[in-house]
Amino acid sequence: MERLEAALEKARASRRNLQTQAAVASGGTSAPVKRSAETAELWHNLKEIKISALAARRTRITALNTGPGSSPYDLLRSRVLRLMQENGWSSVAITSPNPACGKTTVSANLAFSLARQSDLKIMVLDLDLRRPSLHEVLSHKPNNSFHEVLEGKVRAEDNLVRYSDNLVFGLNARSAKRPSELLQSKMTHEKIDQLRQTYKPDLVIFDLPPMLATDDNIGFLPNIDCGILVNAAESTTMAQLDSCEKEMAELTNVLGVVLNKCRFNDSDTDYDGEYY
Repeated sequence: MERLEAALEKARASRRNLQTQAAVASGGTSAPVKRSAETAELWHNLKEIKISALAARRTRITALNTGPGSSPYDLLRSRVLRLMQENGWSSVAITSPNPACGKTTVSANLAFSLARQSDLKIMVLDLDLRRPSLHEVLSHKPNNSFHEVLEGKVRAEDNLVRYSDNLVFGLNARSAKRPSELLQSKMTHEKIDQLRQTYKPDLVIFDLPPMLATDDNIGFLPNIDCGILVNAAESTTMAQLDSCEKEMAELTNVLGVVLNKCRFNDSDTDYDGEYY
């Protein structure tokens, strides 16, 4: 156990050194993404989806507009942006130790909160290929699946949908047949790199499957700048959280941990009659 801890700490120290060197080289902030009028037109030409207020309430999308319900996600947004800009990162994976932690809901709300900053362009890709649910959270059933884009069967522009001119989603209509092999394939990474070069998003959010359920994340996380672990109160155990944090630290940078589904408010965070 001591050897494992020492190895993990050595890996973290090495990663911190690389991050420091990158931050110094870039002046501590990520360079702004340069886009042409053609790129903006690509975003605008994608199929637009609408989310009604009723559908948003039903699927717990509270960050569409500024208000008490968006406050936790706005706080998460500000912290995520600060840390990612300080390190020059542009991609973040959102996962959880076990199922039903609400990682997809967190992914969607974080995206909507980020998109309320009009100078940012956000892309959200559903890579939970065994049990995709982002389309359900958005109340939109796509005609095809994003995993078909990765497989080269469908064009990206025929799958991606936009909620606004600065927020697009890659959704799945059904699960993939070989999700682990697909996520770990060279072709998948090339397709995603091509997608990012074409649409030039400022930030890409990947909704990934739970870490303890499969090996899907092992081959994919090393290609992502950082990750967030979403844990469910009274469901995720400390042992599960500790195990997943250590594994994520081996594969990528741990941006932070989100505690979801907490039923207890803390009066110390009271602000204008509301609780975070």
